[in-house]
Amino acid sequence: MHDLSIADKGTITRKRLLASLAKTFTDREGQPEWEAFCFRFNQHFSDLFEALYHLYGDRFDLHYHLESLAHVLAECWIQRPDELRGLDAIRESDPTWYRSGHLIGAMAYVDEFAEDLAGLEAKIPYLKELGITYLHLMPVYRSPDGDDDGGYAVTSYREIDPDLGNIDDLRRLASELRRHGISLVLDFVCNHTSDEHVWATAAMAGDRDFQDYYFMFPEKSQVDEYEQQLRSIFPDDKHGSFTYFNKIKKWVWTTFHNYQFDLNYQNPEVFCAMVRELLFVANIGTEVLRMDAVPFIWKQNKLRKPTRRPPSP
Repeated sequence: MHDLSIADKGTITRKRLLASLAKTFTDREGQPEWEAFCFRFNQHFSDLFEALYHLYGDRFDLHYHLESLAHVLAECWIQRPDELRGLDAIRESDPTWYRSGHLIGAMAYVDEFAEDLAGLEAKIPYLKELGITYLHLMPVYRSPDGDDDGGYAVTSYREIDPDLGNIDDLRRLASELRRHGISLVLDFVCNHTSDEHVWATAAMAGDRDFQDYYFMFPEKSQVDEYEQQLRSIFPDDKHGSFTYFNKIKKWVWTTFHNYQFDLNYQNPEVFCAMVRELLFVANIGTEVLRMDAVPFIWKQNKLRKPTRRPPSP
């Protein structure tokens, strides 16, 4: 396949992945929602494949990761509530809906505005009176007690800060907001997790697979090479972008705070895992996701020959 164009490789891969999906989801064949998924998969796969090929095309296990990703997409589509699938169809007919001059946005921390999610739901009439149609809530995910970077140190994307409520409260709030014409907006923290996330705790316990979810270096010289190309984000609080953890005898990339471990997107397994988390948040009823700290996501040592293709401009 080396002589084929990326487009041709994408076409062959798409057909193989659809065949694999058909074997796994045999009970879905012929159902309208499955046909809709296959249509969307065929429609968008070429763009997805080209982007991922630029990042991971030199990996011998690329097809394995693409197959894993395809199954994640299919599973999350099946789990998506019918109400949200209906909204998808409406939005696809008006893809620039979010640029409408009729949208009026508001941003708030739940606890500062309404104490908890139930209290926020009770304030929907007030939001409607103000004409709000786009409500951006600052991070509501479970995060460490104490140092949590205002909620941006995410311990779980599937759990809510217990002081605010639970995931069912958030799901109900999203539905109630939508019923009143208000789109729920949440941050998706994609550059890092907290050191209490299940992936991070496994990495700190010595699991090498999960250590590869992050940037962990045994040698200070590796860190020093990167530091030549970096600047401290919060120099008054922390010098440099790495933290040494004696427990594992390694340096961990911690761009923002030492309790926030940067994710390693050079590992396609991380990309697939984060897509699963992102789609879980979307399936709750979140209509817009603000991607946090995007410029920090892709790490590459410019002092060495790159081992991965950089993303296309």
